[in-house]
Amino acid sequence: MHPSEHSAGKLDRIKVIVAGLCALVLTVGLARFAYTPMLPIMRAQTGLTVVTGGWLATWNYIGYMAGALLAAYISRLETKFVLYRAGLLLAMATTLAMGFTQAPVAWGVLRFLSGVSSVTGMLLSSGLVLNWLMRHHYKPELGLHFMGVGGGIAISGIAVELLSNNLDWAGDWIGLAVFGLIFLAGAWFWMPAPITSKGSTKHVEQIRPSRSWMTLLALAYFCAGYGYVVGATFIVDIVDRLPTFSGHGNWVWVLVGLAATPASFLWDSVARRYGMIQALLTAYLLQVVSIILPVLSRAASWVSLSAFLFGVTFVGIVSLTLALIGRYNPGNPAKAMARLTLSYGVTQIIGPVITAYLSNHFGNYDAALLFVAAIMLGGVAALLLLAKKPALNMLAAPANS
Repeated sequence: MHPSEHSAGKLDRIKVIVAGLCALVLTVGLARFAYTPMLPIMRAQTGLTVVTGGWLATWNYIGYMAGALLAAYISRLETKFVLYRAGLLLAMATTLAMGFTQAPVAWGVLRFLSGVSSVTGMLLSSGLVLNWLMRHHYKPELGLHFMGVGGGIAISGIAVELLSNNLDWAGDWIGLAVFGLIFLAGAWFWMPAPITSKGSTKHVEQIRPSRSWMTLLALAYFCAGYGYVVGATFIVDIVDRLPTFSGHGNWVWVLVGLAATPASFLWDSVARRYGMIQALLTAYLLQVVSIILPVLSRAASWVSLSAFLFGVTFVGIVSLTLALIGRYNPGNPAKAMARLTLSYGVTQIIGPVITAYLSNHFGNYDAALLFVAAIMLGGVAALLLLAKKPALNMLAAPANS
């Protein structure tokens, strides 16, 4: 290959990954995750209750499930690319509109649509990036791409903290939308349309796991969804109630984002050395620790460690699981990712409501956190069973590529 062609390929790879990062920051970091640091602000300034806040989060995840269902049943990559761009615009619109109403029903509709838009970053952009990497003979890894999740969390937390110092809750949402224009540009102009040529990855040999293997993976991901949604929705409110962090919960959310930013890249390295399932087991167990730490101690150091471990683990679980299933379907990884995500999303619908009611009943989040830890241990059990399945041997060994 001519040196200039090789350089152009590397530059194209960087642009595609940056486009995916921007899509994640916009649709997941701002449109979806900004709700977490905004929750205590909206509770203080609009009278939003914990239970109503939980229901708004649930509507967001119902939207995510609806979007995942749509992505799961659309095969044409060209159609997914059109939906990808539509999702970017929807993320912008729903974030902006949150600042123009105070009606809980309207908020619910907007959080639902925001959830639909977040599929753009988590599934559609992930599939487009992975498809591009495999077609151009790069390693089929999503670690760099999923740095956008952690970056989006950190950016949303910092943005809300800075905006809230000068604006009310409505101004915060409008400011977030204006800020999102930067990431809209990168996600829109640097993501190339997919190519479906005869020399495509449809000729690449695909490893088909057994039904029982897929069931166990889906069950483990189901449990991970519950662990993720409680932390992602309520961690700022949990921390904000502690005397040590009162009024400064947003900075703990920033810590989650900073921990999550390099996490997926690091988990790729762990998976290459020890195998993907071993890496997933480690991530699940560390997340259990992160969940129970605030129950065991209210000390600032332990709560900070909890936030750090949560950030490190949840992104790793998502990126490893989606990359694992995407390798089985190189021709259309987004479709396979979407189908698996349905199991992850079910718990995200019920999780916020269960957590809100448990918190309201007991007066704190301790019982809810212990329940989450038990669910995550169920995921660990599913992974242990998965490790004994024959299909696992084809991808469990440390990768050489």
